[in-house]
Amino acid sequence: QVQLVESGGGLVQAGGSLRLSCAASGRTLRGNAMGWFRQAPGKDREIVAAISWSGGSTYYTDSVKGRFTITRDNAKNTMYLQMNTLEPEDTAYYYCAAALTLAHYLDLNKYAYWGQGTQVTVSS
Repeated sequence: QVQLVESGGGLVQAGGSLRLSCAASGRTLRGNAMGWFRQAPGKDREIVAAISWSGGSTYYTDSVKGRFTITRDNAKNTMYLQMNTLEPEDTAYYYCAAALTLAHYLDLNKYAYWGQGTQVTVSS
């Protein structure tokens, strides 16, 4: 059973930075794509960034390109999201997720394992 635990959320002023971490346990996720999703009040959940199992390929939604960086450390079974130049529009509950083994990192229907989430609030 895969368990994902996010950390690093909090309250920050606009222009500030936060680093989210997603620690996996239960089994190695070396063969699994992973991603960060977010959901703001009254809005649908959206993908923020995704990374292939090797870390060699990444995806970012347009609104965070150039500001956020997704990485993973397979030796530590951990994924990260470095968020810089945060904007009030980034305020949301952020979730990490892992896809089924060998699923493509952009196949959103294959994200089967989810963390509980962490709140990110950006004040103006």
